[in-house]
Amino acid sequence: MGSKNARSVPVLMYHHVTPSSGQITTSPENFDSQMAALAANGYTSLTADQFAGYLNGETVPEKSVLITFDDGYLDNYVYAHPILQKHGMHAVMFLVTNWAGQGDPRPVYGSGDPLPVCPSHHECNAIVAAGKANDIAVRWSEVRAMEAAGTFEVHCHTHTHTRWDLNCDRAGKCAGIANDLQLSRAALLRELNKDTPHLCWPQGYFDDDYIQAAEALGFSVFYTTDAYGFNVVGGDPKYVYRIAVRNKPGAWLMHRIGIAKNPYWGPLYNRWKKFRKQQRRARELRRANKA
Repeated sequence: MGSKNARSVPVLMYHHVTPSSGQITTSPENFDSQMAALAANGYTSLTADQFAGYLNGETVPEKSVLITFDDGYLDNYVYAHPILQKHGMHAVMFLVTNWAGQGDPRPVYGSGDPLPVCPSHHECNAIVAAGKANDIAVRWSEVRAMEAAGTFEVHCHTHTHTRWDLNCDRAGKCAGIANDLQLSRAALLRELNKDTPHLCWPQGYFDDDYIQAAEALGFSVFYTTDAYGFNVVGGDPKYVYRIAVRNKPGAWLMHRIGIAKNPYWGPLYNRWKKFRKQQRRARELRRANKA
């Protein structure tokens, strides 16, 4: 008898795994706990192509998950990579290709060697703004080492992580995103010999112009920052839902995945969270208008 197909596949969204505190950051201890919990509960971490195949009707293990990281920070290599390897888990890195530099691989967590500094998200943003993105991002040699180890596979997060809709008129926006994607595709081909259909939108933003530019270059699976939905067989590959993972132990992650996969509580939870988010935005807008 064949294995039962997954009812839905949660897609987890991470950015940082580092001892440095701050937003969108998970500590190495909690990330270790989360990966241990996935392994102990029998979860399979899919590849990006396996996930795309699932959306298209292919069978994956009933307990499946897709683990994703945005931007390509150095801490993904230093901390997340050895922890994934420890627990036999596989993740997807959406890399801002212009940030990746050259040079030898640096020491990783557990190696016994002094580890490079892996700053907070706020500090990383300042370093990128100062033109020193290579200091806080993975190197291509590290990317190749992770892909060889099977801990990460790397896909597109554009070349510069620019929100072109905020910087240009429509013609400039269309030209900007098209060029950004083309440069990223060229870098992935040059460094990894990879022609990928997987694209994660910077800051989760996209519109019809963005989608048209991406499809013209061969991208077909688009990852959002929207958590309020389900990735199911027959689901839209142009709108992949992702759950932002909190800096909490594995028990929290198992609870959150349980909600995400539940056909009754999941939709109720998503509607409640969406309502809360809309209320919060409305309060922020009222405060801004009063200022």
